Amino acid sequence: MINITELTGDWNEIKGKLKQKFAILTDNDLLLMEGKQNELIGRLQIKMGKTKEEIHKIIAEL
Repeated sequence: MINITELTGDWNEIKGKLKQKFAILTDNDLLLMEGKQNELIGRLQIKMGKTKEEIHKIIAEL
């Protein structure tokens, strides 16, 4: 599972890749604020219809 430090460090690159792969995602969907990782993952789960584990796997594979 990717941790918040890893996610924050490469977030701009990851965000761009997610938007390319999943056109349904917007900048607002991908806002990441420190301490809000669970909220972001939950938002992505709802928007993409994926499980928490699937979201983590998608991000890790980018």
